[in-house]
Amino acid sequence: MKYNFDELIDRRNTASVKVDALENLFGNANLIPLWVADMDFLSPPCITEALKKRVEHGVFGYTYATDEYYQSIIGWLAGRHRWDVQKDWITFVPGVVKGFAFAIDKFTQEGDKIIIQPPVYHPFRLVSKGLDRQIVNNPLLLQDGKYYIDFEGLEKLVSENDCKMLILSNPHNPGGRMWTFDELTKLADICYENHVLVISDEIHADLALWNNRHIPFASVSPKAAQNCITLMAPSKTFNIAGIVSSFAVIENEHIRKKYLSYLEPRELNQGTIFAYTATQAAYDGGEEWLNEMLQYIEANILYVSNFMHENIPAIKVLKPDASFLVWLDCRDLHLSQSELEKLFIEKAHLALNSGTLFGSEGEGFMRMNVGTARSVIIKALNNLKKAVNG
Repeated sequence: MKYNFDELIDRRNTASVKVDALENLFGNANLIPLWVADMDFLSPPCITEALKKRVEHGVFGYTYATDEYYQSIIGWLAGRHRWDVQKDWITFVPGVVKGFAFAIDKFTQEGDKIIIQPPVYHPFRLVSKGLDRQIVNNPLLLQDGKYYIDFEGLEKLVSENDCKMLILSNPHNPGGRMWTFDELTKLADICYENHVLVISDEIHADLALWNNRHIPFASVSPKAAQNCITLMAPSKTFNIAGIVSSFAVIENEHIRKKYLSYLEPRELNQGTIFAYTATQAAYDGGEEWLNEMLQYIEANILYVSNFMHENIPAIKVLKPDASFLVWLDCRDLHLSQSELEKLFIEKAHLALNSGTLFGSEGEGFMRMNVGTARSVIIKALNNLKKAVNG
């Protein structure tokens, strides 16, 4: 490979949440960190070089999103996802979580019902509850190691409840599922016909594995396009979460104007110099790095899967369609969730996300981040083998 993903980068003492917060969050600073969703790889040189050039200029005055910034996004979505969008549909937002929090604020009222599909990215639940909305769960169905949408349950929910919004994880986090065209179309039909606005979190869109192709929710039908806000970012893709650069794509003019009427008075659609610079550099020059990184992630996932099969068969690996996050089914260990957490933290000295963080449907599961050097994965799995097998 042109890029060295085996390189070990010391992230200690850099105010890294993943590493420097271990003591506070897990009670032990010496765990192998395989939890929060950023990678341990150096970001693409094209991003570093663009940021260096901007820093060397030395003047950091007020800025704006240039046409080149917008065209980098438009070109990326067309080339990577076969999705043709227009400049007017795009607006900067300072993070995907903030993006759906803004949508909840603007399009719903306190006490309104919001549908989520657990086990799912925990801020869907936490942000909605924090804004005093009611959560309506449409749990996913787990069949033969793969998650599916419970459409029968969803139709019943929307017929019996006055739901205002559904927050979709596409691709799914933590299960790694990429929804098919037919699944997304059916979801779009149900939500459109029942006046349920879809907020599609597509932050993992660029991380499709095994020759899979991400399908943007808004691209599947006119009903989808006219009833959704899509949230995307280069942050997971190119390991630049700390730069905080995301964007919303909204085709429906009424929804777009309403969303912007929330953002613009608060200047929440105004990015920073470094956000605009990094995003444009990533989308214009980062594809080669991304393709190699995904090959490396695929090999890491296969290593984890084969290791578990051969050494810890009680832990099943749900092979993700997308993402560097791996959902581990540990139910055959027959441990309570607290016992499972102690096994990983106290015996194996590993920091993973506990499955119940993503809802009660995550009981018996753990989420593992494999966006790190292979040597780290090997050490972590050997620790786990000793912890489980004694």
